[in-house]
Amino acid sequence: MSGTTDAAIAKIVSFQDVCLVRHWTDELFSLRLTRPEGLRFRSGEHVMIGVMDSDRPLMRPYSIVSPAWDDELEFFARCAEDCVLGGRLRRLGQGDQALVARKSSGALLLDALKPGRRLFLFSSGAGLAPFASVLRDPETYERFECVVVTQSCRAARDLDWGRALIDQLSDDPVVGDRAPAKTHYYASVTREPYPVRGRITELIASERMFDDLRLPGFDAHHDRAMICGAPAMVADVKALLEGAGFSHGSEDSPGDYATERTFGERRKGEGGGDVIRVGCAHASHARHSG
Repeated sequence: MSGTTDAAIAKIVSFQDVCLVRHWTDELFSLRLTRPEGLRFRSGEHVMIGVMDSDRPLMRPYSIVSPAWDDELEFFARCAEDCVLGGRLRRLGQGDQALVARKSSGALLLDALKPGRRLFLFSSGAGLAPFASVLRDPETYERFECVVVTQSCRAARDLDWGRALIDQLSDDPVVGDRAPAKTHYYASVTREPYPVRGRITELIASERMFDDLRLPGFDAHHDRAMICGAPAMVADVKALLEGAGFSHGSEDSPGDYATERTFGERRKGEGGGDVIRVGCAHASHARHSG
């Protein structure tokens, strides 16, 4: 790379050391990096991370799992073996380096919601990732009396990271004294036998989720929600919430629920995708898988 290109790239990304890579399944992995100096983020946000591809950064957004006070950045994602960027990230090891953008963004913010009593966090697959920081934010428990976390996955082993997250809340140095008593975790599996089997939308519509948790059904006056997962799941949960009287919210206009889709990775040969090749002057969507 030329000196001009190096300088331009350095304005928008930084090189960070890999602290830990853990493989939860063949496709699910978590990644911990050093945190760029000056990077500030809010619970629920995502940031572009990636690797160098020839002379350009190859990047895409990943939700930040870490609480805002953490000295490191953690990410959790699903990646099939033939996904280009995800495949390269999951093969990183301690001592390698990854790229991190200098600014974060996102829509799954507490400030996007009106005041309420119960907070529902609906996720499918790796869509639980942004809620990890929300669950470790003391403001969550100051704003809400009850937090319900749902995770729907294809196989039981895909729930391991989520279960570990919930189990570790009691040891959290900031929210460990209040989070366990206020948090309900509801996991379901769609493709193999499991105590709770089915899509979360089916479990909501049939009211089984509420029966299992021994909680009353939706109350748009006092309940708030966030949704993150596959586009179809997000759309279906939105429809259920809006049918119950909920309205969409944003930071500029708080409402009853907020949404974010997972940033799907397309495989080789499929085209499109969310991976971005960052040039020296701008970022553009590449016709490339990630």
